[in-house]
Amino acid sequence: MTKDLNPLGNETASEEGVPVSVRIRERLLASRKRFNANDNIADFIEPGELDHLLSEVTQKMQGVLDSLVIDTTHDHNTDDTARRVAKMYLNEVFNGRYVHAPKITEFPNAEHLNELMIVGPITVRSACSHHFCPVIGKVWIGVMPNEHTNVIGLSKYARLAEWVMGRPQIQEEAVVQLADLIQTRTQPDGLAIVMEATHYCMAWRGVKDMGSKMINSVMRGVFLKDPNLRREFLALIPQRS
Repeated sequence: MTKDLNPLGNETASEEGVPVSVRIRERLLASRKRFNANDNIADFIEPGELDHLLSEVTQKMQGVLDSLVIDTTHDHNTDDTARRVAKMYLNEVFNGRYVHAPKITEFPNAEHLNELMIVGPITVRSACSHHFCPVIGKVWIGVMPNEHTNVIGLSKYARLAEWVMGRPQIQEEAVVQLADLIQTRTQPDGLAIVMEATHYCMAWRGVKDMGSKMINSVMRGVFLKDPNLRREFLALIPQRS
């Protein structure tokens, strides 16, 4: 098998006859980068490869349907299901793995704002990495800016949350990832995030309990140090349902 240098400068197998998923994985391994379910791997995907990956996933999803003994040849409801599912995973529910972070315009804190700001509830959609079942919930974000904080538009918090949640996740790690991202982008004195979600791996399967929810939070900076500020943030969040 011949070897070539890809645009990242790493030696990898010749593209001829090698599945695109293998080429992407080789780049990640060569760079010693992690590619867990909730990692973003956009830096290692070259232009046009997502289309090839879609075809590869479609083919393998067809194999899953065949193994489930579903007659996709004669069943008009499932004759294109493999491609629909592949598109759903790559272009929608797991899209946060394969594309770069949304472009966010940042502005200096010209007015030296230093009062508590809360954004939410932001509706978020994800999937658990254990069963690939939906996780549907809401997020509230509290920011305590300082004079050096980068100010971003309110809708941008929702875009960042969508990007982070668009991967197979567990809720505890998803909230930490979102907090790390916002912290890096805005550099506030304090950051607080609360997430409440229904997990369909519990509602749709297993115990099939439709009423239970999971609530967790991350507190950074002054929210962690100042109990009064923390109480103010939690009190200002509208009653969760």
